[in-house]
Amino acid sequence: MSRVLVVEDEPAIAELVALHLRHAGFEVLLAADGDAAASAVDRVLPDLVLLDWMLPATSGLALLKRWRSQARTRELPVIMLTARGEEADRVAGLDGGADDYLAKPFSPSELMARIRAVLRRRAPEALDAAVDIGGLRLDPATRRVTGLVDGQRCELKIGPTEFRLLHFLMTHPERVHSRAQMLDRVWGDHVFIEERTVDVHIKRLREALQPAGCAALIETVRGAGYRLTRPVEQPVA
Repeated sequence: MSRVLVVEDEPAIAELVALHLRHAGFEVLLAADGDAAASAVDRVLPDLVLLDWMLPATSGLALLKRWRSQARTRELPVIMLTARGEEADRVAGLDGGADDYLAKPFSPSELMARIRAVLRRRAPEALDAAVDIGGLRLDPATRRVTGLVDGQRCELKIGPTEFRLLHFLMTHPERVHSRAQMLDRVWGDHVFIEERTVDVHIKRLREALQPAGCAALIETVRGAGYRLTRPVEQPVA
């Protein structure tokens, strides 16, 4: 489930957008001003931000430029959703780093289409990039997972479903995912299988990671689902 942060100071518009997003299957976070938006992004990086320009105190454009200047948020997908619809405003927003720009009043169906388009454009970058966490390295281009076994980097034997599952968890670390969410994102929403199937594949994945001592990276969160956690670095003595 993709997480969308809606930064909007007009409650009616924020709730309308949130309603359409939830109906489309997105997880929604709301922020009514720039400070709340900055705090939300600092806590958990969303998959996409819908950003109003005219916010109390800090403007949306200033917030966007700040995010683009920082390594952690430089690639954060942002769509500006604002009443400023003049050509000069659109140019300023896009030049400021927005991935797309939609003026109010807007069509909810067009907004959803633009969100899907931005996420599609961003997805190939994430899918092709290798991921390293806790000694594990997953490379989507070569379909290989490697880890340290007795001090040597070795390839781990992982099945295709477990590979997709690990890729999803490694690209969304520290987040708790329910079984239903994992079925949707890893197997696809067109596949109808039991949620407990996830447990079977998690067990197989942990067994595959055991030789590299990485099975414990995948945590069971009781009553909620699963999470891949980054190991805490030990201080140097």
